Amino acid sequence: MTITVRLRFFASLREKLGEGEALALPAGSTVGAAREALQARGGLHAEALARGRAVRAALNQKMAPESAVLADGDELAFFPPVTGG
Repeated sequence: MTITVRLRFFASLREKLGEGEALALPAGSTVGAAREALQARGGLHAEALARGRAVRAALNQKMAPESAVLADGDELAFFPPVTGG
């Protein structure tokens, strides 16, 4: 069984990857698995979402760890950390 999540990208990630897209994953996938699936595409996805890069995730508009399990229809957003001064 597969699920489909709606991806959204913000700030510098949006500039590189676009506004967002739909992503099909196996049921039971996590936020980390979604990131890995995007990295596996190579190119800009691999560069922007590489493990060494500081990237945060929000699941249905709430901060989420990479271990959070995704459900069909969820919104998953990736963005760089925000700093202020």
